[in-house]
Amino acid sequence: MNLEILLAEREIYRAIVRVARAMDERDWAALDDILLADATADLGMGLVTGRDRIVTFIRTFLDDCGPTQHLLGNVLIDVKGDEARSRCYVSDMHKGLGEKAHLTFSTLGDYHDTWRKVDGRWLMCHRTKLNRATLGDISVLGRTTAS
Repeated sequence: MNLEILLAEREIYRAIVRVARAMDERDWAALDDILLADATADLGMGLVTGRDRIVTFIRTFLDDCGPTQHLLGNVLIDVKGDEARSRCYVSDMHKGLGEKAHLTFSTLGDYHDTWRKVDGRWLMCHRTKLNRATLGDISVLGRTTAS
C-alpha cells in the first residue's frame, strides 16, 4: 500500500466522522465541505438528490429532536484512483425533547458511501444507510413518515 492511498483513507475516515459530528452538533454548514453539491443519499426513505436537499431531509428529523450521538465503528475504506467506497457501522441514539425528554430512539445500521477526489479533496458522492434494527420510540424524531 502506498502513502497516497493511506492519506486518502485517513481523509475519508475523518470526513465520515465529521458528518456524524455535524449531525450531532447541528452544524449544517460543515456538510458543505464534505458533500458534493450534486450528492445523493438514501437514508431509508428513498433517494434524495442534492446537498441542500439532503441537509434539509436530515434536519426534518433532528431539528426537533433532543441530543443525539452517532457512533461509528468497523470502518472499511477502499480507494481506487480518484474514487473510493467506504462502509461503517453506525449506532445512533436520539433523546426526546420537551415533553418527550424521557423517550429515546436508536438504530443499528451501516453507512455505505461513495467518494470522489475533486480538486485534491475527497468529497462524498452518495450515502446509503441500511438500518438493521431500531429500538425505542421513533416519535422523538421530528418526522416519522415520508412526505
